[in-house]
Amino acid sequence: MTKRVETIWNLRRLMADQGLFKTTELIPLLAEFGVSLSREQVFRLVTQTPERANLNFIGAVCAALNCTASDLIEVRVVEEKAVATPVEQTRTTIGNLRPRPARIHRPQQDPGHK
Repeated sequence: MTKRVETIWNLRRLMADQGLFKTTELIPLLAEFGVSLSREQVFRLVTQTPERANLNFIGAVCAALNCTASDLIEVRVVEEKAVATPVEQTRTTIGNLRPRPARIHRPQQDPGHK
């Protein structure tokens, strides 16, 4: 049995709870806490789960939206059972896999063409 960590990024939901429905509305709130991000950066952070996030950014979001880091990021440990998959027989003779050799023929000349 293997375990993996699943993270859920709740920034969009937290913004909606505060009545913020445009990603650009977050920019001035973050600026109040010293975090300056472009419109594109904020859009990506709201619409996608980031692979990495700066602690200053996380702190600014939590302060601006009056939430905690655990409200912003949920962490779940998921246990997965190992599934045994049958192994396909892949060893065959190469004879069936070889392409046919190309045959090149001279074009037949038109009897009226010289």
